[in-house]
Amino acid sequence: MKQTNYTGWLIVNRFLQTTKFNEIYEYLKQAASKQNCLLSLVTNTDLIPYANQNSCLYSASDLPAPDFILFWDKDIHLAHRLESMGHRLFNCADAIEICDNKALTFSKLSAASDIRMPMTIIAPMTYETVGYKTFSFLAPIEDCLSYPIVIKECYGSFGAQVYLANNREEVIAILKKCQGKQLIFQEFIKSSYGHDLRINMVGDAPVASMLRHNPDDFRANITNGGSMTSYSPTPDQIKLAKAVCRRLNLSFAGVDILFGPDQEPILCEVNSNAHFKNIYQCTGINVADRIIEYILQELSAS
Repeated sequence: MKQTNYTGWLIVNRFLQTTKFNEIYEYLKQAASKQNCLLSLVTNTDLIPYANQNSCLYSASDLPAPDFILFWDKDIHLAHRLESMGHRLFNCADAIEICDNKALTFSKLSAASDIRMPMTIIAPMTYETVGYKTFSFLAPIEDCLSYPIVIKECYGSFGAQVYLANNREEVIAILKKCQGKQLIFQEFIKSSYGHDLRINMVGDAPVASMLRHNPDDFRANITNGGSMTSYSPTPDQIKLAKAVCRRLNLSFAGVDILFGPDQEPILCEVNSNAHFKNIYQCTGINVADRIIEYILQELSAS
């Protein structure tokens, strides 16, 4: 007989206990409860992975063993260790790791002919204690991309680590500000200035979508002052989002899409742990419900 009542762990970061994050955790726990699923909140300080053996230090030993783990964090070492111990993670560790690093995301998708992306160049590696001492490497990048150029820190969320440079002086100022962090340079998609599309995918289904607008900033993120409108994506936009999730082996994701000169969809970025409160408020669709339903269906089918 198939199991019907599942137990899961919702793994979150102990050091991100803010209202914004706690609301997301509560949505997920409530969604699980509606499906008669016990989803226990576990932090990455409750499970500390060994490096030299296939186990973790447990400080929450009273928790029931999970049938699955909803890994809502970026602690990649912990995610990989839990998978090596035999736990099933949603999303899987590899997908989370790829999406967390923008350079890695675009590199992994580079061979996909069905995914249109901005021209992207990975900045030469330096060290945060060293930074860049010379900027001669910018010349071929400028020849390839031309100004304005988008500069993104490889690790960042909510558009806060995304910059637009109109000339070399501005590029150098941004590089100095970033203090040696890993960066990518990208082609600026002028036709999508201040607006983009967020599609929340669960499995192969686009479960909720919204347009984001910001007339005062090239970034459309709501956190940066943008507004939102419910939206029905086109078949081409859905096709792109599906292709991205399949290539990266994502169970669920927030796929951000730009609008090309002829309104063709162009990938902006992919979020493995996309926040969904804004899209819930915008569309009335609770993505947490769809995520839990998907996980339970996957468990029942296995």
